[in-house]
Amino acid sequence: MASRAIDTVRGSANAKTFAKAESKADARQDNRARRYDPAETKQRVLAAAHMLFSTKGFANTGTADIAREADVSEGSIFYHFGSKKALLAELGVRHGRMLIEAMEQGDALEDLEPGIIIPRVFEFCRNNMMWESFGDPCSETGPKAAMEANAEAEPFYHAAKATTTEWIHRQMTVAMAKRGITGVDIELASSFTHHIVGDAIDRVLTAPTPEEAARVEAETVRFVRAACNFTVN
Repeated sequence: MASRAIDTVRGSANAKTFAKAESKADARQDNRARRYDPAETKQRVLAAAHMLFSTKGFANTGTADIAREADVSEGSIFYHFGSKKALLAELGVRHGRMLIEAMEQGDALEDLEPGIIIPRVFEFCRNNMMWESFGDPCSETGPKAAMEANAEAEPFYHAAKATTTEWIHRQMTVAMAKRGITGVDIELASSFTHHIVGDAIDRVLTAPTPEEAARVEAETVRFVRAACNFTVN
């Protein structure tokens, strides 16, 4: 009887201790959620997701990982983005805008041409890998193909593509108008250019030598210039 009574007291004490620990954990999570205003929370989550996806890959990163890195509650991720898929899409838009900034570098759109833009794209991609695991699985197919094969990464890819293709369309429109280039279907040309440069990125990033990478880059510039009737004085 005495032994059972002691066990009951111990069990009650353990339950209270567990309840207190759980309450403290919940309080810490709530404090993280309240620590930042909504706009700052979103930016912290996007920055953390960008870093983790770049280093660990999409498939190996969960919302709990992102929450820890951003120092916010996991629930706040779903509150602000709704789902991991929506977070990926917004991150794709963000990535596309970063690429646009790298392509422009403060220059007027009409002054840009493939010989300026394309090397900037390659440089950006060398420094801002967002594809799934840039390692052995990508050595033959390229990082872009590996990312496209991952269904989870699809929202990121399509959002980034839509953002950058819209910019290419605007840039081509004003650049061709300045040069008096006519007879080009800009909607098709911008889509084709995105695909051509995307394929070239795979080839450059998986090139066996710097010389081969430089050759692919030069040929990409030559091809896009010719396709869009760009001439360089």
